[in-house]
Amino acid sequence: MTTRIEEFLIDPSQVWLGPAATWQPLAFVDLSICPAGVQIPVMPPFPVIGLGDADHSLAATLDAIVESPISADSLLRQVERAPHAAAATVQLLRSLDGMSYAPALTLESFCYGLLQGSAEHAAWLAERKPMTPHAPGRIIVERRDAVLHLTLDRPLARNAIDRKMRDELFEAFTLAVLDPDVRAVQLRAVDSVFSMGGDLEEFGTTRDPATAHLIRSRTLPALPLATRSQIFDVHIQGACVGAGLEIAAFAGRVSASPDAWFQLPELSMGLIPGAGGCVSVPRRIGRQRAALMMLSGRRINAATALAWGLIDAIEEQPPVDERGAHAV
Repeated sequence: MTTRIEEFLIDPSQVWLGPAATWQPLAFVDLSICPAGVQIPVMPPFPVIGLGDADHSLAATLDAIVESPISADSLLRQVERAPHAAAATVQLLRSLDGMSYAPALTLESFCYGLLQGSAEHAAWLAERKPMTPHAPGRIIVERRDAVLHLTLDRPLARNAIDRKMRDELFEAFTLAVLDPDVRAVQLRAVDSVFSMGGDLEEFGTTRDPATAHLIRSRTLPALPLATRSQIFDVHIQGACVGAGLEIAAFAGRVSASPDAWFQLPELSMGLIPGAGGCVSVPRRIGRQRAALMMLSGRRINAATALAWGLIDAIEEQPPVDERGAHAV
């Protein structure tokens, strides 16, 4: 165990002694030396991470249990860079446990809006390097009998989801929800990458958090998707990052190619996942593994995603060509 990790090790019975206690970025609890039956009287407003025995009676109470491929050191490094966003992440995940979709998405949006106005996010915006602008993307929509085929089509931007694509996804998902004759929805992407997440060039364009929350309340694709998620089938190839993963995780079935990888990098931006991922990802892999992904920002590969339940199968599927049509 590294010296830095030892600095944050704490007796669970003393982890939080009330509002006057000293705040810290996170705490580690060594479950291998904790007596059976020990409890944390009150969870603190920062992450509490377990090391060691995941079967310990205290383990389920904690925000996460360190497991490969995510290390305690990677968690500490990331949390120290954005401690306020990390604190908001675990407090939100604790609150959402067991909550129904609609209020959970609203609460996620409130929390995301709060962090949009934070100094941590402002620092990320100020340090962000200029990016090459790309043409707007599109969602190709094709109805074949009872199946709605949707394709992310913005290959030059690695299928980063811009405002236009978000609105088109919202419209297509709403159609699928309202039309009982649509029995299945297949979501795919052109090129070798499923999606690199939200378009980073659009981050910070709406600086008023209340306005941004109102926009999400009206056009977040997860809102209709969550109401009929069982009919959605998603296949992922290559990178599946941020909003791309958050949307995909709602689907009733998610498959991925062997080269696929998955990442939630929002903490490094001073944010939480804001496209529904604080709701969809924990419902697939549990609150603790979701926290591991969100707090570390580390990638996981297809094998880990399958073992954790983030995806349902590893399989190759026919590619989608540059026009959005499925190759034969």
